[in-house]
Amino acid sequence: MNKSTLAGTALAVTAAAATGSVASPNRTPGWYDRLRKPSFQPPKAAFPIAWTSLYADIAVTSANTIDRFREDGRDAQASGYIAALGVNLAINAGWSWLFFRYHKLGGSVLGAAALTASSADLVRRAVDADPRKGWALLPYPLWCGFATVLATSLWRLNR
Repeated sequence: MNKSTLAGTALAVTAAAATGSVASPNRTPGWYDRLRKPSFQPPKAAFPIAWTSLYADIAVTSANTIDRFREDGRDAQASGYIAALGVNLAINAGWSWLFFRYHKLGGSVLGAAALTASSADLVRRAVDADPRKGWALLPYPLWCGFATVLATSLWRLNR
């Protein structure tokens, strides 16, 4: 793996995580705790564990995918993946703002659905580089799909 590619994807993922964390529930105490939650709501401790693992996976798998495209002389696909990753990370960070900072429960459902679709697109692109890379990235859209179901339930319970 090219270290500069990994540094770039790690920096992009870290920037998205940091931007989203500014709007985190720790910065909006009380509001999130007062929401009615569905029975399948994971414990609070699950979220930082899941997201830290996913962010590491996104950075490493994305770097490997970009490198594979470049090694195969498919620079257009590498550039397309980089652009898709940028959009994905912007949606990712934006979701936290919609939900935690602005308390837009309905908007957060749409944001989570968009993130799920964007994450699935990253998997599709990674599979084009190497099917193993797609499998490695698959937990991301699966988690985002679960987050969409969770956000929908939160919106329904708290309208």
